[in-house]
Amino acid sequence: MGILKSWRRRRLLKRTQIDEALWRSVTAGLPFLDILDQSELARLRDMALIFLNEKEMHGAHGLVLADDVRLAIALQACLPALNLGLDVYEGWIGIVVHPGEFKVRREDVDESGVVHEWEDELAGESWPGGPVVLSWSDVRFGEVGYNVVIHEFAHKIDMLNGDADGFPFAHSGMEAKSWHAALEESYERFCAAVKRGARRTRRKDGLVAIDEQGRELPFDPYAAEHPAEFFAVMSEEFFTDPLTLRDEYPELYRQLALFYRQDPALRRDESNSERGA
Repeated sequence: MGILKSWRRRRLLKRTQIDEALWRSVTAGLPFLDILDQSELARLRDMALIFLNEKEMHGAHGLVLADDVRLAIALQACLPALNLGLDVYEGWIGIVVHPGEFKVRREDVDESGVVHEWEDELAGESWPGGPVVLSWSDVRFGEVGYNVVIHEFAHKIDMLNGDADGFPFAHSGMEAKSWHAALEESYERFCAAVKRGARRTRRKDGLVAIDEQGRELPFDPYAAEHPAEFFAVMSEEFFTDPLTLRDEYPELYRQLALFYRQDPALRRDESNSERGA
């Protein structure tokens, strides 16, 4: 099956290409791609084409998925897999795109056996073996440190071995103990920062994370909800604001660079140096 899949992919790349004007238009709206070199961009382009061929993308509530929408999602989904391969997204095919945030009904049973039901309003969601669900308004208006596509596809990578738990298996060449320790220690440190922020501030716009020196950390406090959310949020940071993540959590950054087999902070350093030359 692997040989057949490889043959199909090679055949697709020989017969199909992404329109050049479309490519330029979409990549111009994804500034975190500008540090990739030409070889990396070419591989990302091929990967996105294969991704679009192998996954099924559907709009919800009448949303029409034009080519630029589909390509923008594909490129952001493929970035974390650039040096891992698309097989990290095996076992499911569906992507559902809503015009904006969508509601999901939740249910939980407390220790007394009482069932609690509520609705969550979400920008993205993913399930093991199931689809990725995205809000196009959040995809479209992503900013530095926030990227719902990378977030949800980081969950998919985390789900390779079952439910997302925030501790995906280390790849060959990584030291599993160091990888796990960096995730766990950074998560605990961040949870403490969010608790510190809750005690020290009364922000109307929600929680903030405050470090040991009293500085506000530029990371989404939602990362403290669960180790899986921490891994996904820090993956967003890793690709869209790598210098900040490296400054604040250097060991976590180092381990993520080993995990994703990419070093976007180094690329950004080199890019800034070239511009200053």
